Amino acid sequence: MSTPILRVENLSKQYTRGVLNKQVTFSLAADFTIDQPGVVGVMGPNGSGKTTLFELITGSNLPTAGRVLIDGQDIHQVQTRQRDRMAIHYHQSYQVRSFQRSKPDFMLEGANSLSPRVHLFDEPQFNTQDGYIGFMLEFFRKLRGEGKLVFLCLHPNEPYHIDILRESCERFIFVQKGVVSQAPDFDTLVQDERVRAYLGKLAPVPA
Repeated sequence: MSTPILRVENLSKQYTRGVLNKQVTFSLAADFTIDQPGVVGVMGPNGSGKTTLFELITGSNLPTAGRVLIDGQDIHQVQTRQRDRMAIHYHQSYQVRSFQRSKPDFMLEGANSLSPRVHLFDEPQFNTQDGYIGFMLEFFRKLRGEGKLVFLCLHPNEPYHIDILRESCERFIFVQKGVVSQAPDFDTLVQDERVRAYLGKLAPVPA
């Protein structure tokens, strides 16, 4: 059996406050596997944990527990300067290059790849006036065709955002209050009442 492109294995992140009597202020939990290249749509309310999930996948945030395996290699055990050879996070069109680590780089291993296999786009600013949407969608298709895994995180506030997700993404992840759930396609996704409540008036009318 081939090695999955991405394995998010019993991953969790907890934020706490206080020193002696620590209280958990936010927690994220995720466990999923993606075997093949593709485009994955990611949605969820603001503050739900989407960006935290992306940071954990790319190694820029340390997990409380669990692992992120890209082509079988744990990204958190890779030298920080080489992690963007495995996965890369673009936040509103800017590449995130700040990394957290639990050990000095000389105690970590080198990346097994020279170019990122996983590309995570965090709420890119699509503009309907300048052809940027078409360029980006073609870029996603190109990456997929090269065997890459693409995550597209959007916070839909216009009908065309729904069209982009429906037409571009092959599977979906929905994040709410730190809980990560999956759907194999758009129609399954929007059957979830949590998703419909999140989308509000943009939710498709049931057939």
